[in-house]
Amino acid sequence: MTASRALLLPHTPSSVAVARQRLCHELLAQGVADQTVADAALVVSELLGNALRHARPLRSGRVRVTWRLDDERLQIAVSDGGAGTEPRMRPRSLTSPGGRGLEIVEHVANEWGVRHEGEATTVWAKLSAQAAAVASV
Repeated sequence: MTASRALLLPHTPSSVAVARQRLCHELLAQGVADQTVADAALVVSELLGNALRHARPLRSGRVRVTWRLDDERLQIAVSDGGAGTEPRMRPRSLTSPGGRGLEIVEHVANEWGVRHEGEATTVWAKLSAQAAAVASV
């Protein structure tokens, strides 16, 4: 099974909830395990939140959220218009009010990275996609 989706969303904080809801709804409809859906919701929230907080929108004034579900892998990507710095994990600080988003992604995802496509910056993460267990009667 292969399924993919692309959303163009406004460069505004309310887009995080929209992306999370659409992603979770579609993954559950595809029979993806609850834990994988929860991990995916966390990852899309962190990636999109970082894009909205730290980067410019794409030329369209929006951000792009995509996901692709293959048999055993889910890739989530968020594209924006770039920022003055490269997305990266920051050193840990117990007193910092934020800065743990990519650390969370690092922990949940199998791998993550950044790619540049013209004027767009895309941060992506890959997760193991497990199917929901089917109850036998």
